Amino acid sequence: MSTATTAILQDASELLPEIARLRHALHREPEIGLQLPRTQERVLQWLEPLGYEISLGTDLTSVTAVLRGGASNGPAGERPTVLLRGDMDGLPLAEKSGVEFASQTGDTMHACGHDMHTAMLAGAATLLAERRDSLAGDVVLMFQPGEEGWDGAGHMVREGVLEASGKKVDAAFGLHVMSSMGSTGVFTAKPGAVMSASDGLFVTVRGAGGHGSAPFAAKDPVTAAAEMVTALQVMVTRQFDIFDPVVISVGVLRAGTVRNIIPETAYFEATIRSFSNASHEKLQAAVPALLQGIARAHGLEVEVGYRTEYPTTINTEAETHFAADAVRELYGPDSFAAMASPLAGSEDFSRVLNEVPGAFIFLSALAPGGDGASAAYNHSPYARFDDSVLGRGTALYTQLATAKLASLASH
Repeated sequence: MSTATTAILQDASELLPEIARLRHALHREPEIGLQLPRTQERVLQWLEPLGYEISLGTDLTSVTAVLRGGASNGPAGERPTVLLRGDMDGLPLAEKSGVEFASQTGDTMHACGHDMHTAMLAGAATLLAERRDSLAGDVVLMFQPGEEGWDGAGHMVREGVLEASGKKVDAAFGLHVMSSMGSTGVFTAKPGAVMSASDGLFVTVRGAGGHGSAPFAAKDPVTAAAEMVTALQVMVTRQFDIFDPVVISVGVLRAGTVRNIIPETAYFEATIRSFSNASHEKLQAAVPALLQGIARAHGLEVEVGYRTEYPTTINTEAETHFAADAVRELYGPDSFAAMASPLAGSEDFSRVLNEVPGAFIFLSALAPGGDGASAAYNHSPYARFDDSVLGRGTALYTQLATAKLASLASH
């Protein structure tokens, strides 16, 4: 282990109590969506003495902080640049975790660990500022609202976060804690797809109502909708490679008012997940075509709303291996475990990785005494996260930035 790495670990350990205090303060006052004024204020208070170039979002309460490294003399448009991202928003859940610093709002909760991401990135901001003179380039810190279904990353990309330093960043890294995966403190990632693309399907089947005793005199949208739901499940195994899976789950299904009346319309909604850009694009044509064909076969009309949400989160191979090496340099060979398969959840950090090379890394924050097989998962009102990993995430953010800048400068 190098002297620089040892210093990062020591500094992260010494800063851990302050990082934990920030995390607890954020956890008590979670905010949701694109507007997080109290969270933004706490981040700005932390950054104020550190000498970052700060810019705030226009359509959202984002914070972009740029640190100019002192070991690079090139102009802003040519200096190596690395981006680190931490999301800041909570979820509309009433907390039942039982922690001492539980949410005080009553109806919102940091159930996905974004308070930890924000605190770790703030900690890294301090460690990086202390190393400013030795940084071989610039660092962009992306404090992002609205990850939970609001596409905050997309907003920040459109508002220029990737070019905040004066040029497009050369590499980007994101970190996400997990409340019930692996052993506490262990990092995991894989090259390629690590999280699925996410789309929304909204379908209205229109027929002609009638009496339930005489379906031949009506045009029944219910049976057609039921056929569509089943046909979607068949389609994913007949039109898509089983080794490049697609998941379609219908979560809303509505029709009718009483049992002996055939309604005029039936309606359903589904979430669609895929793990490659090819499948993501194919779905956008295949799903409407299937539903329209079934409707025609029954003499009905169908209105299909297909909403693309997030693309697949795809790690580049070089940056994934770089991140794994950074983890091992800090914490030893057993601190990193390769992911066996991607997660079926989705992430708007995919917007960043669609534009620049990078990696999204997971960190187990299984609470003390917890069992990974039974602990409450992220997004549960019972989810708990271990504060002890805050220092590990802070150190990794710092190591990724310093080491990647040095690597970019050397090339």
